[in-house]
Amino acid sequence: MSAEYATFGLTPAIRAGGLLPGGDHQVHRDFVDFVVDGHPLLFRLCDLDAVSPLASDVPPAIFTAQVRSLLLETEAPLPSGRYIVYGCPDCEDLGCGAVTASIERDGEDYIWRDFAWQTDEHADLELNGYHGLGPFRFRGADYRTALAALPAGGAPGSRRRVLLIGARGALPARLAAALRAIGVGADIAHDTDGVPADELRGYAAVVFDRSTGPAEQAAVRAAFAAAGVDVPCVDGHAPIVPLLVAQTEHALDRSPPGQRRLTRLTTLASSAPAGADAEVEVTASCRVRLTAYRLDRLARSHTRDVFDGVLEPGRHRIPLDPRTVKAESYLVARTAGAVLTTAVRR
Repeated sequence: MSAEYATFGLTPAIRAGGLLPGGDHQVHRDFVDFVVDGHPLLFRLCDLDAVSPLASDVPPAIFTAQVRSLLLETEAPLPSGRYIVYGCPDCEDLGCGAVTASIERDGEDYIWRDFAWQTDEHADLELNGYHGLGPFRFRGADYRTALAALPAGGAPGSRRRVLLIGARGALPARLAAALRAIGVGADIAHDTDGVPADELRGYAAVVFDRSTGPAEQAAVRAAFAAAGVDVPCVDGHAPIVPLLVAQTEHALDRSPPGQRRLTRLTTLASSAPAGADAEVEVTASCRVRLTAYRLDRLARSHTRDVFDGVLEPGRHRIPLDPRTVKAESYLVARTAGAVLTTAVRR
């Protein structure tokens, strides 16, 4: 089979969890994405909400079995030598739909071809094939080296716990419960005094409550530095749980910045009185949902969806209704695999 060589690599990725408007929630997933010719393969599939079989929150035996399968050391799980490349982030049911491909050896090389969307054991390439995607020929040595390194500790996401710093009260408790609901562990503490270094190394992010002053924050950062671990620290925008969850999800994203779909969210002055526009930048065609959160004078929170649509690569300016973003307001931009937050500035 003739096909030009493509480079093969792996990169950390997430399926961003969060609390969605209307009361729904989306589970956080850590996984390893495939990188073909320097770009995540998932980005070539428009706005697919899916994860690869290399999910780091599955038991080690299952993770190792998936690696061996992609190395063709075991029989293909589907007829005609087909393998699941991306599947449902919430379950393992093929009925939810999955992206599959034929994977085969050609001498020392590995070839991925005939990509298709599949909902049962047999793929209809004519009806559901991803025409124009592949085939990809990978050099065997590079392919095997990348995959074989994963069971030895190359899988990200083993530290999916967050430390919430602040006074114990209703807000930290609600935030901790929300994070646990989407699959992120959360502990609450007033500070890190006396916490063993080994325990600090188990956290992937720190979230500071608004009540935590600069001196207390500095002490927490120093404790983590002394433990030899570099964790992102989140200054909570406002006492709004879905907004704080979105900030935490962004902090948990370990994917390289250059390999993210959603790369920019900011606000710009608008020609409308007291208004503002959102500026969103994406690197690949994807669906973007933009949600506004605000606090009124009585500290009550209000939520409004302000945009939901597919954006092409580049920067996009989205007008915001002045009534939606008045007073103290914030924006959350979300794709299937990334989330960004910003305060609204006029």
